[in-house]
Amino acid sequence: MMKQKKVPMRMCVGCREMKPKRELLRVVRSPEGEISFDLTGRKSGRGAYVCRSQDCLQKAVRQHQLERAFSAPVSDAVRDALMAQLPDLPAPEDTDAADE
Repeated sequence: MMKQKKVPMRMCVGCREMKPKRELLRVVRSPEGEISFDLTGRKSGRGAYVCRSQDCLQKAVRQHQLERAFSAPVSDAVRDALMAQLPDLPAPEDTDAADE
């Protein structure tokens, strides 16, 4: 009998929906205070998860959810940089297909 692998779930700070961790993007505030996307999921610092859609990121910014998650202000320049980077990010890897 094959054991079912547990799928880690995270909540999007924009739409507030629980989704599999691999479907979301991690936004991280480093110990130095720099805010950026974490494509590897291994950067050190405080992280928050957001869907890969412009709408969810805009909602998270508009409702100050990133500021709450990081307990620090997020400047307009950082918000604009995150919005600009979102369309250029690679699609999530489908690791389940590789396991079969």
